[in-house]
Amino acid sequence: MADEHTIYLQTELAEPVRTDIYLASQLTEFSRSRIQKLIDAGLVKIHGVPVKASLKLHGGEQLTVTVPADAPCYLAAQEIPLQILYEDDQLAVINKPAGLVVHPGAGVADGTLVNALLFHLGERLSGISGVLRPGIVHRLDKDTSGVLVVAKDDRAHRALAAQIRDKTARRVYLALVEGSLPEDSGVIDKPLGRHPIKRKQMAIVACGKPAVSSYQVIKRWPSYTLLRVSLQTGRTHQIRVHMSSLGVPVVGDIVYNTKRTGSLAAREKLGLLGHALHASYLSFTHPSTGALLEFEAAIPKDFQNLLDSL
Repeated sequence: MADEHTIYLQTELAEPVRTDIYLASQLTEFSRSRIQKLIDAGLVKIHGVPVKASLKLHGGEQLTVTVPADAPCYLAAQEIPLQILYEDDQLAVINKPAGLVVHPGAGVADGTLVNALLFHLGERLSGISGVLRPGIVHRLDKDTSGVLVVAKDDRAHRALAAQIRDKTARRVYLALVEGSLPEDSGVIDKPLGRHPIKRKQMAIVACGKPAVSSYQVIKRWPSYTLLRVSLQTGRTHQIRVHMSSLGVPVVGDIVYNTKRTGSLAAREKLGLLGHALHASYLSFTHPSTGALLEFEAAIPKDFQNLLDSL
């Protein structure tokens, strides 16, 4: 877990921006809620004076962000089966199954990937993402399977988070969608933000964050299309919302698919444990050695069985 430390930031801005928005763009390893808590606690300062989230920065300011030591982690280590594709002293690469939540949160106290990591890796996990998310650099939705990397120390965490932010880490997904796309390849550039009414969902909104996905058709069937999707940004539910916006929602997606396969009953009939979205490939540069590491996670059995049946 991380000790107390201070982060120094010198602002360089083309136009004024709120302090909380600036910090979210710079401290990508922190969640927005954690940044807000640091501000509320008076731990973000300019020239020693605590600032408010709404303060407009104009450039040239020096911010100090004091990150307190993590409280003791009382999360339980649980013997949950876990496929570890790679492990060294700084990181581990996991093939997450569909149905496994990544970390505890609202309504989920245990039975998560974090609980499994504590069992398999002990408490050798970075503390940057907070007490409930040790080691978590990036996430996959509960019902999405596939490869993700976790960090064992803060140095590795920052380096890996920077690669994801700067798009030097590459993430590729396989998605079975319901319907057909007219083109064999394309780029979806549509900003995402919180749904204006359904606050637990994401939506394409004009004032949202930039979100870019590129896709390539692998195989077509009369009612389905198998896609290879690459992420240029990593927004919450990005692929699922983008595909739904094109009229080809992910098969078995019970949130964004309003067509034939978008229900639990349809998912069960198709033999799926989650929705038909799998993080199949991840590459990044090792934080210490500089070596390019590439990992592939085979399509899970339920997803493969569905493809074989089409």
